[in-house]
Amino acid sequence: MISRYSRSEMAKIWADRHRYATWLRVELAVCEQLAKENVIPKKDWQELKKKAGKLVLEEGIDAARVEYHEARVKHDVIAFTTALAEKIGPVSRYIHFGLTSSDVVDTALSLQICEAGHLLQNDVKGLLSTLKKLAEKYKKLPTIGRSHGIFAEPTSFGLKFLGWYSEWLRNSDRLERALENIRFGKLSGAVGVNAHWSPGFETSVLTRLSLKREPVSTQVIPRDRHAELLQTFALLGCSLERIAVELRHLQRSEVAEVREGFSKGQKGSSAMPHKRNPISSENISGCARLLRSYAQAGLENVALWHERDISHSSVERVIIPDSMLLLDYALSRMKGILESLFIDGRNVVINLERAGQTVYSGHILLELVKAGATREDAYEWVQSCALAAMEKKSNFIDLLSSHPQIRAKLSETKLRSLGSIEFQLRNVPEIYRRIMKGTKDASGRA
Repeated sequence: MISRYSRSEMAKIWADRHRYATWLRVELAVCEQLAKENVIPKKDWQELKKKAGKLVLEEGIDAARVEYHEARVKHDVIAFTTALAEKIGPVSRYIHFGLTSSDVVDTALSLQICEAGHLLQNDVKGLLSTLKKLAEKYKKLPTIGRSHGIFAEPTSFGLKFLGWYSEWLRNSDRLERALENIRFGKLSGAVGVNAHWSPGFETSVLTRLSLKREPVSTQVIPRDRHAELLQTFALLGCSLERIAVELRHLQRSEVAEVREGFSKGQKGSSAMPHKRNPISSENISGCARLLRSYAQAGLENVALWHERDISHSSVERVIIPDSMLLLDYALSRMKGILESLFIDGRNVVINLERAGQTVYSGHILLELVKAGATREDAYEWVQSCALAAMEKKSNFIDLLSSHPQIRAKLSETKLRSLGSIEFQLRNVPEIYRRIMKGTKDASGRA
């Protein structure tokens, strides 16, 4: 991922130097078990542990040196073990004992994903906290809701944030499940039959690394695990875009209910000095497109030839680091957008007033049905009044009150009660209570 969309802590996890240090962690964990079973003599193990352990702690494996050897041998893991031998000396002969390259690479990849996943989980927690605060702050601000981009019925501005908050509770669960399903390693050899040591040996090493053993592997960990992870990232990207698209619409000049933060000295357009464009929200939409494309590539990596081919490798070198870097960036940027978001309450009220009282037509329709009218008749009566009101012929409630069939069934007092913001939003507190108090939030958790 380009540096523009990379945050330093996440980028460090995916740097070559850290990747090689993680490979060495896997190699060293195997050697520790070999020493425990007396395959490696105690004296050799002490020397190996000291030298290799120092390299792990200091991330002291020179990526340039690995690249130097790879240019000659055309194999990254052999180049890695060769660079290690230069650093460690003769006891390096125990490195990669009984392993195939994917044992190290796949297991280390799981470790890196789990490490990076922890950062993403913290990002999600931060976003949830911000959404919750905004939901509470704007709970009592009425606004016009829209369907198909057209005025529909009034809602609470805070419900926008509450809906996103409940969605991100679900996303938090999804991310946790996907990360748990990738917490697997394999040390089962070239075709997965544990030819050099038992599944018990493999389990012992992986437990030391806080990983679970892949129950049935080939030369690699099955790629459905990685595809699930990438699909989860894509879904999180879609949720970010859902927020971004709403904010983009609300920033349009004709709506002008919100504005992204605009720092001192910031410029909106090279040609039009007056412009303040929703560039951050638009950026999020672009990030979401990339995350969806990575998920597609991950799905295509699932089907490999026989016990393994290498077609997935080049893809994963790009899509797994990039997706985690990009999602980390997008989550952070969305949190920043929301924290600096300006909500223009004046324009929110103006747009609600522009919508007029016709937005309460659904209440009138249902009350007429309850009063004995057929739905078809009630719909026609209310629609005729609503259309006349929208053509500025008169006030909607006045038109309803003067309509003979409606007047015969509903009093003007009742009509005005049904056409009020208090009646429309009377159940919003209960929606909030169910989410905030946890009686049953939208994630499905009791």
